[in-house]
Amino acid sequence: MIEINPSELEQKQFYKLVTGSLVPRAIAWVSTNSREGVPNLAPFSFFTAIGSTPPMLLFCPGTRGTDGNDKDTYRNIQSTGEFVVNFVNEATAEAMNITATELPADVNEFERAGLTAIASKIINVPRVKESPIQFECKLHQVVHLPGAHVIIGEILYMHFSEAVYKEGHYIDTVAYQPVGRLAGNMYTHVNDLFELIRPPSEVGKK
Repeated sequence: MIEINPSELEQKQFYKLVTGSLVPRAIAWVSTNSREGVPNLAPFSFFTAIGSTPPMLLFCPGTRGTDGNDKDTYRNIQSTGEFVVNFVNEATAEAMNITATELPADVNEFERAGLTAIASKIINVPRVKESPIQFECKLHQVVHLPGAHVIIGEILYMHFSEAVYKEGHYIDTVAYQPVGRLAGNMYTHVNDLFELIRPPSEVGKK
């Protein structure tokens, strides 16, 4: 085994090892509005659900690699307290990649990527019409860390395309065609599926 103390690594070296190990990662394609009403759209793969009562999720916008400043997504959420997590599939992967470009704050990423912005039900932030799943969220808490912020949001409203939603509150993974983030420029399709039945609980048994 190769043994490494992370405290002895440069930030970029550590980042490459972590992002190559924690795979595949779901992608939070986060739309926000600036205080002036300019839409913003950007992908983040440090992202997961963290609770169901109330329904919560988190994602982590780091600082910009070019200048070390906070990203527009973080600034917008701090200003408005609202955001939408749009989910990425095979059909939207190329557009998602376009929105990963570092752009000036006055550039509308929806327009740059040729996407359709549609109104949300509860909050004043646009959703990506082409995305098969969209969660409207309000800011619950920000945890500040060196070089990154952990955005914790409460899910207020959920939208699912008829193609991916199954009766009984299930998601059709085959129809969904989700895309996972790997390391560097690599992504993965989710099309090789297998099932494992979890063994029953043994808690309380004698």
